[in-house]
Amino acid sequence: MSKTKTPSSNHWSAKVAQESDALDLEEGVFTWKDPKKIALSLKQSADSSTRRKSAPFSSAMSMLVFYINRAGKNLNEDQKIILQQAKDELRKLYGKS
Repeated sequence: MSKTKTPSSNHWSAKVAQESDALDLEEGVFTWKDPKKIALSLKQSADSSTRRKSAPFSSAMSMLVFYINRAGKNLNEDQKIILQQAKDELRKLYGKS
């Protein structure tokens, strides 16, 4: 007997990104076209969170990397480039470059 996945179990990563217990993300933040705006939003979310378990920079970067990795092949090349640039912007905002 094989197990079948329910629709919700197929998209657990989307649920994590939407309902993260550590950061309150602005809606659609990972679809924006401005890497600096994405980084600023992630920084604001991480800095203001009282639920995160690590430093603000780590939390913000982890959420961004998580999204890039989980979106994988479904992420178009242009947006992947923008999100990679957002990682650089986030490093600059936290003085980690």
